[in-house]
Amino acid sequence: MHWIILFIAGLFEVGWAIGLKYTEGFTKLWPTVFTIASIIISMGLLGHTLKFLPVGTAYAVWTGIGAVGTAILGIILFGESKEFIRVFFIFLIVVGIIGLKVFSTA
Repeated sequence: MHWIILFIAGLFEVGWAIGLKYTEGFTKLWPTVFTIASIIISMGLLGHTLKFLPVGTAYAVWTGIGAVGTAILGIILFGESKEFIRVFFIFLIVVGIIGLKVFSTA
């Protein structure tokens, strides 16, 4: 269950990272509200999981989910580069996240 909560926290991290783009420097009200709410939820869920999971593992997984999700949405929403080498390294982050989950003692 703690891993599921951590995954959801990572999704909210993606939400606030993408939301930052839409705030246009925090000048747009609703994107700013969404972004701040996503930050609070993401941090709250991460903080909760740290009661049960090792901090290094949880943080690495949380940031990995955020990085991969944000990179993928950057490609989809903003037309960012999708050249093979970039996608390959995004894939390596996913492999690292899976490895941390599989070999975690928690």
